[in-house]
Formats: sequence, structure tokens, C-alpha cells
Amino acid sequence: MNAIGFPTHDHSHCIADALKAAETLCAQRKLQFTPVRRRVLEILLQEHRALGAYGILAELAKDGLGSQPPAVYRALDFLVQNGLAHRIEQLNAYTACVHADRDHAPAFLVCRGCKAVAEAETELNQGRLGIAARHSGFVIERIVVEAEGLCPACAEGSA
Repeated sequence: MNAIGFPTHDHSHCIADALKAAETLCAQRKLQFTPVRRRVLEILLQEHRALGAYGILAELAKDGLGSQPPAVYRALDFLVQNGLAHRIEQLNAYTACVHADRDHAPAFLVCRGCKAVAEAETELNQGRLGIAARHSGFVIERIVVEAEGLCPACAEGSA
């Protein structure tokens, strides 16, 4: 299971690649990647941490792209439905998808200190849950895995 988000990397390159992938995906699916949707994704990509809708809304308002909650919620719904972002249930917040170019079953490593989020890939039928499902004839369609702990920076700071 590889996690993307905590290791040091070229963040500007990461953002540019993700925005280009989103543009390509929307063009292929004939979806409108409006300026508000693009900006919301860009805001999510700026830091590898979960952001609440109202935090995103504040950024949109600064940019003159909307100051009403429905604007951000519509954009977030679009991004989530099209695999460009994920909702982190335990934080009631959102994070950009780092694997938007392919179908996958994500798992999230959520730092309780700084709210950084790393996305890891997993398999729907993997591990004990997958074995239990197979034995009972259950077909897993969706799994949400969110592990809470400390990222390397916060763990180092608490030591």
C-alpha cells in the first residue's frame, strides 16, 4: 500500500499534474470544468490536508468566485462524483484525489495534529474484510478506510 501526501515532493509539479489530469478527464467525459470547480480543486491541491467547505468558501470569496455555501457544495459534489476529490468522513472535510486518472479503492491516513491527509491505494477484496465477504457471499462495492494518527512531522514534534 503506497501512501501519497506525507513524503517530500515537488508540490507545484504535483498541483499542475493533477489539474491537467482533471482537465483531461473532464474533456474525455464531456464534463464542464468550470472556473469555480477548477479553483476548488486547486484549493484542495494546495496543501495535502483535509479542508472544510467553509474554509474553501473563504478562499473562493477572496477570488471573487462565490460567497454562498451552495457554490462550494456544488463544486465539491461535482469533484467527488467524478473522482477528483474525496470526502473525509471523520473530519467532514474534503481532500483532492491523487489517483484521479484511474478507478481505485482509497484509504486515508489522517494526521490528528495538522489534518494532513495521505491517500493510499487498497483493494476492495483485500485483507480480513475481503475474506469475510467472500466466505459470506457478500460483494463489496465501496469501502471507506480512514486511519487517524500522526504524520512524520507531527510525530517528530511530539517526541
